[in-house]
Amino acid sequence: CTGPIIGFLLVQVSTTGSVIAPAIGMLGFAIALALPFTLFALFPSWLKSMPKSGGWMNVIKVTLGFLELAFALKFLSVADLAYGWRILDRETFLALWIVLFALLGFYLLGKIKFPHDDDDTKVGVGRFFMALFSLAFAVYMVPGLWGAPLKAVSAFAPPMQTQDFNLYNNEVHAKFDDYDLGMEYARQHGKPVMLDFTGYGCVNCRKMELAVWTDSKVSDIINNDYVLITLYVDNKTPLTSPVKVTENGRERTLRTVGDKWSYLQRVKFGANAQPFYVLIDNEGRPLNKSYSYDEDIPKYIEFLQTGLENYKKGK
Repeated sequence: CTGPIIGFLLVQVSTTGSVIAPAIGMLGFAIALALPFTLFALFPSWLKSMPKSGGWMNVIKVTLGFLELAFALKFLSVADLAYGWRILDRETFLALWIVLFALLGFYLLGKIKFPHDDDDTKVGVGRFFMALFSLAFAVYMVPGLWGAPLKAVSAFAPPMQTQDFNLYNNEVHAKFDDYDLGMEYARQHGKPVMLDFTGYGCVNCRKMELAVWTDSKVSDIINNDYVLITLYVDNKTPLTSPVKVTENGRERTLRTVGDKWSYLQRVKFGANAQPFYVLIDNEGRPLNKSYSYDEDIPKYIEFLQTGLENYKKGK
């Protein structure tokens, strides 16, 4: 749980040299962790007013256990995608989540018991509605097994391209995941290029792909008018041979495909966050300002159309 926060701050220090923003972030993180212990140390009488443990505590522990299993699958999915294991494709991931949240719903309704549960525990109104929500969420995910976008879980589920059986056809698929091959194809066919800097563990990238890219007009422009090159900055595939580069006066070694695309994004476009969209012509010249996370569909369409207009003007 600490890795994504501290990791991001440390990466910001190493790549940009910024100190103030990471220091503030680390301070806020430390205060949040230390504050409860500090308050209870200053006011020990507060501990006496806390509710006593009992059957309700076991319900909370079991519920959090189900949620922890669900998030564990999400983090396993990120590693699975980054290393190319293909253990958790989208439909497998969704099937496991459906089972987990269905079991959680039945547990909250009292249909499933665990060893430390009270036998006479009654299902209250709050617990009933939690069970209803969990079961409804499980049912909501069922169409995803056939390729439904499922925008509510788009941030957690694997990308749509890992779906083996898909009845939906309005999603966007990248033509290339290699910059050089994609640019060569664009030059041969006389098309502009859309660079999509993304990551397997990028939550906002998945949200953009399923909340914005599934719009019929957006998908039509990207699929028909651009050569889409998707570059995963956390791709762990090793390079044929490590590449030594100099960045900010320091020598670094690029060892994976993801290192290569991350370096390209930082050096060529001056950014290190994902999602990050860049429109360029087939010679690498920019056609519009870059675009980051923003689910405003009309704004995204304007971004794409402006790039097309500038490309036609420069021909």
